[in-house]
Amino acid sequence: MAGHSQFKNIMHRKGRQDAVRSKIFSKLAREITVAAKMGAPDPDMNPRLRLAIQNAKAQSMPKDNIERAISKATGGDAENYDEVRYEGYGPGGVALIVEALTDNRNRSASNVRAAFSKAGGSMGETNSVAFMFDHVGEIVYSPDAGDAETVMEAAIEAGAEDVVSDEEGHVIICAFEDIGDVSSTLEERLGEAQIVRPVWRPQTNTPVDEEKAESVLRLISVLDDDDDVQNVYSNFEVDDAVMAKLSA
Repeated sequence: MAGHSQFKNIMHRKGRQDAVRSKIFSKLAREITVAAKMGAPDPDMNPRLRLAIQNAKAQSMPKDNIERAISKATGGDAENYDEVRYEGYGPGGVALIVEALTDNRNRSASNVRAAFSKAGGSMGETNSVAFMFDHVGEIVYSPDAGDAETVMEAAIEAGAEDVVSDEEGHVIICAFEDIGDVSSTLEERLGEAQIVRPVWRPQTNTPVDEEKAESVLRLISVLDDDDDVQNVYSNFEVDDAVMAKLSA
C-alpha cells in the first residue's frame, strides 16, 4: 500500500471520531472561506468554491457550517490566509509534501519544521521533493457509481488519464488543469462525485519496513493534526500485512 489514503482510513478506524470530525470540518471551512474570498461567493461562478462545497458535503458537513464559512469570507473581519507548501524527507527517506492555509507563515513553518525534526526527518526548500510527484486532479466515486468497465468508459470519454477501481470505489486521475472539465463531464454520466480535488501523486514509491512505516504514520498524524495543515502527501510504500498490523 502506498500514499496517504490508507493513513486516513487508519486514523478514522482508530477512533477519536468526534475530534477527527471537528478537525476535518475546520479544514473544510477554511478552504471554503479562502475559495469564496479569492473569487465570487457564488459556487456557480467560482469553480474552486464549488469543489470545496462539494467535498464538504461528501464529508457530511452541515449546511449551516458551509453557509457560515462563505459568509465569513465576505465579512470585514475575515482572516487573510496564505497558501503555503512545505516539503521534506521523513523517516526512511520518505518524501512528503505538506499543504497549508495559514494566517501566520512563521508559526506554520516552525510547527512543520519541528514535526519533521522530531520524527528524525528534515524540511527542505520548495521543490526539494515536488519533482518526485505529479500534481494532478483526483475524482473519487463510490462503488455504486457503476462497475469498473462503466466508470472506465466514462472516464476515457471525459478525458481522464487513469482509473483505479476496487471494492472501496473508483479513483479517477486527470491532468490538474483539466479537473473542472473532466469532473463536470463525469457528473453528467455518473452523478456527483464524492471528492474532486488536486493532489500530489508520487511518481515512484519508497518502500519502508514496519518500524519506519510506524514512524512515518506518526509524523503524518502530527502534521495532519496541525490546524494550518490542509493536506499531507507522501511516497511511502509498505507491505499490506504490515499495514494491516499497524491499523489493528
